[in-house]
Amino acid sequence: HVDPVKRQIWFEASGMNSQEDPYWVHAYRIGFDGKGLTALTPEPANHHIEFSPDRRYYVDLWSRIDLPPRMALYRASDNAKLQQIETADISELVAAGWQPPLSFHSKGRDGKTDIWGVLHLPANFDPTKKYPVVENIYAGPHGSFVPKSFSRWTEPLTQLGFVVAQIDGMGTNNRSRAFHDVAWKNLKDAGFPDRILWHKAAAAQYPWYDISNVGIFGASAGGQSAVSALLFHPDFYKVAVAKNGCFDNRIDKTWWNELWMGWPVGIEYSQSSAVDNAHRLQGKLMIAVGEMDDNVDPFCSFQLADRLIKAGKDFDIVYVPGANHHTLGTYTERKLLDFFVRNILGQTPPDWNSKPIELE
Repeated sequence: HVDPVKRQIWFEASGMNSQEDPYWVHAYRIGFDGKGLTALTPEPANHHIEFSPDRRYYVDLWSRIDLPPRMALYRASDNAKLQQIETADISELVAAGWQPPLSFHSKGRDGKTDIWGVLHLPANFDPTKKYPVVENIYAGPHGSFVPKSFSRWTEPLTQLGFVVAQIDGMGTNNRSRAFHDVAWKNLKDAGFPDRILWHKAAAAQYPWYDISNVGIFGASAGGQSAVSALLFHPDFYKVAVAKNGCFDNRIDKTWWNELWMGWPVGIEYSQSSAVDNAHRLQGKLMIAVGEMDDNVDPFCSFQLADRLIKAGKDFDIVYVPGANHHTLGTYTERKLLDFFVRNILGQTPPDWNSKPIELE
């Protein structure tokens, strides 16, 4: 908001406090002359403010992954806190077994940049036990994707005894220009050098964090990255599920891919292509694709499958009639869970054909 009378700018920004998670958003006010910078949201959390229609007051809503939402009313003229409006009650959520994700950060590939992520802990977590790890990846350079605010969402895999990790490696957005530029003409990278170091640091700090047989899954650009994990980092990642992935940036929609891979098409497109590198596959792979995907052409998945077959590679593929980019459905999610149970836990999933199931 720009106030031409008081000659002030009100804005939200992240990365202003070196002692906090650099992705947390705070609100500030500053004069047109660049002086008088004032922080308006003191609590260490992720914030968003909304003004009253006359801009005399504003409401601050804040939370963290381990802190339920809180809301307070402030007076805009002097930023005085007038009233604590509400604090979310999560007692029923906790009673049902919910527990907050664990924030963790470690140094990246350069030895100095902090890489931030979260760990979603298993149901009935016991720190004296060991738990296998599956990473939920999305590394599109247009944003950052690790949750920073409170959510009641529970990763389904945690209910089966997995730790689920989410990490924002180099190449994602909302950090420095150098951090972001890692992705330029290099979507193959997907921050993997940072992600692997992060996992190893977590394992060094937490004895229960078992990285002996790491899985990974993702959708869309995350699907591309999940496959890349097995192609380019098979020494670390062993099992992957890729949903509606863009596996060759020369095939997917031009506008998105050329933003990060550039024009004209160069050797870097082939270097990042899962199709051109399909012969490198090691580990266990499942591809899931929706028939009516109008975001990433289903041909991307079939092209990869064709190249894997020609390379003599074993893999699973789930084709979902009528599904689009975002609605692969509960059947696919069950196949994902079964795939990790079978290939990481080494257990046999339920026999879903053991009895008839009535269609709704």
